[in-house]
Amino acid sequence: MVTEQQRKRIGTILKMVISILLIYFIFTKINFGDVVKVLRQAHIGYLLLALLLFALSKVLNAYRLNLFFHSIGVGLTQLSNLKFYLLGMFYNLFLPGGIGGDAYKGYVIQKQYKVQTKKVVSVLILDRLNGMLLIFVFACLLFIAIPHSFLSQFKVLAWIAIPTSVIVFWWISKRFFSYTLPVFWGALGYSAVLQATQLLAVLCILQALAIQIRELEYLFVFLISSIVSVIPLTIGGIGSREVTFLYGSKWLGLDADTAIAVSFVFFLISALVSLLGIGYHIKKPQLIASD
Repeated sequence: MVTEQQRKRIGTILKMVISILLIYFIFTKINFGDVVKVLRQAHIGYLLLALLLFALSKVLNAYRLNLFFHSIGVGLTQLSNLKFYLLGMFYNLFLPGGIGGDAYKGYVIQKQYKVQTKKVVSVLILDRLNGMLLIFVFACLLFIAIPHSFLSQFKVLAWIAIPTSVIVFWWISKRFFSYTLPVFWGALGYSAVLQATQLLAVLCILQALAIQIRELEYLFVFLISSIVSVIPLTIGGIGSREVTFLYGSKWLGLDADTAIAVSFVFFLISALVSLLGIGYHIKKPQLIASD
């Protein structure tokens, strides 16, 4: 009989295999030398600004999660929660098949605060879904703004999808997770600001790579890749994001080599910020209750 630990190991191996296959597939479809050429010409100043903006978005992400923690009586200080969040980021990216960031956070919160497992799991999922909702909303807005003849016939659907998605998510929260309703709009506000911050970070990456035309299309592909990368099929979204950039760029008539370069730079920035959590892996952060 297969144990839980063995299932996790098998899952990790499968994710690694899928990531490797996707990366290999991408390299058969593009000229990797051209991608490297694009990366070598990158402007370091814009890359540093993109790094700072992405780090800021993760701080906002941690604040949003803390709102959900407070809704179930887990009153962490912002600083201790930020340390906890960074450790989760490190686990999500570098140990996705073992402990996993969300699983670790849920375990520690439940153990220390004796909160119902169902509530802990629900706020972790709602935090993710809250972020996904705003990614979807921003993607719809970019979809509407992109001057593309094929897309124009679907723009009415995008306008309808924005309020509908928010209303449906609010109803689900009210119906099944009413204890989180007081923080619903605050969390949505954090999601809006942090997603705008990440889009600014991607704009800086575009500037760093001297991409000054069709920025809206690149941002749209980035948002779609963000949704796809959440699907737990690969290690840290490696491969799935790049495949989305590859086919998204071809569909919208963008340069595939440049699109892959944007994806690689974003992943490297994400990895660098996630690496900040390694210190809290060595010395676990204390969860301090706010006054």
